[in-house]
Amino acid sequence: MRFDSGREYLAWPHKAVTVFGMSGVGKTTLGRMLRQREWFLYSVDYRIGTRYMNEHIVDLFKREAMQVPLLRQLLRSDSIYISSNITFENLEPLSTYLGKPGDPAKGGLPFDEYMRRQQQHRKGEIAALLDVPTFIDKARDIYGYEHFLCDTGGSLCEVINFNDPADPVISALTRHTILLYIEAPEEHVQTLIERFRQHPKPMYYQPEFLRRIWREYKEEHGIADDAEVDPDAFSIHGFERLIRHRLPLYERIARRWGYRASMQEVESVRDEQDFNALMAQVIDRQRAQAAGS
Repeated sequence: MRFDSGREYLAWPHKAVTVFGMSGVGKTTLGRMLRQREWFLYSVDYRIGTRYMNEHIVDLFKREAMQVPLLRQLLRSDSIYISSNITFENLEPLSTYLGKPGDPAKGGLPFDEYMRRQQQHRKGEIAALLDVPTFIDKARDIYGYEHFLCDTGGSLCEVINFNDPADPVISALTRHTILLYIEAPEEHVQTLIERFRQHPKPMYYQPEFLRRIWREYKEEHGIADDAEVDPDAFSIHGFERLIRHRLPLYERIARRWGYRASMQEVESVRDEQDFNALMAQVIDRQRAQAAGS
């Protein structure tokens, strides 16, 4: 969705914005702030965890519980109930399920099982993004919200086929929302990398990219057996490469289908009026740049 001017955006009666970018640029903070106004916050990660991967997550918990004799007995008699308590702020059950590949003695998963869970996440993310038009309608018709904000995960750029003009994900988003890329400065990128080195966590990777960096890691460290890979060491190896891999993809999305604002600009937003003013500003700025090029 494109606008001829910021004024046209401001006159849009039922605004719908999709924000994307790397972790920590302010997408969720922005969403929480707008949620206090007349904006419905749709978290793609929350939708994945509660709708499309919830059964997989709970089944994992049950398998672990079945290893404990008392819990096994209670589960088989339907005496206890196990569920996943995912919230907007706590996606740990989803991350735990995704896991990390490598040495099982260090909590790692066999690579084939890891890839299977990655594929489940990919399917779930695509489905959650395709749900956006439905939830735009639900937000207004059921809950009475006038406006809609879609908070995408950092892996939005991994589930779009840039070579397909009719790619269903980007078609759904651009048909029903305006896309805003929140750009991070290089110092933020370095902060993310350093933070990840201290606390490696599960991530989603595009399948071909994952296979390549897995192969490269094993070759660089002279490892033949997947089970000899340290899960945290591989995750650290992969994360910096993942960040560098995603940055140009974010750029392609913004250039072809959306608009961009800096992380600092988004951090200065204090209320709905500030946000709408920023959106109008980035639209006019991009139009001016296009006219001058």
